[in-house]
Amino acid sequence: MITKKIKIQLQNGLEARPVAVLVQVASQYNSSIYVECESRRVNAKSIMGMMTLGLAAGEEVVVSANGDDEETAMTDIEKYLSAVNA
Repeated sequence: MITKKIKIQLQNGLEARPVAVLVQVASQYNSSIYVECESRRVNAKSIMGMMTLGLAAGEEVVVSANGDDEETAMTDIEKYLSAVNA
């Protein structure tokens, strides 16, 4: 299991369309992937769960991945959340 703090660089934060893309990225992997913010922890493969976080640009989250492809999953999720113009 790996965990990493990631700052959301997406211009509009995680509103509907960026959440859908994040869920697509996370769903490509067999690993369990969770996003935590404050005391809330949700499955990164759940659109409804991710929408409940209401994350804005500049916020920091902790992403955890656990499974056989966890490192690749973490790299791709970090790349997406850190993209300034995505």
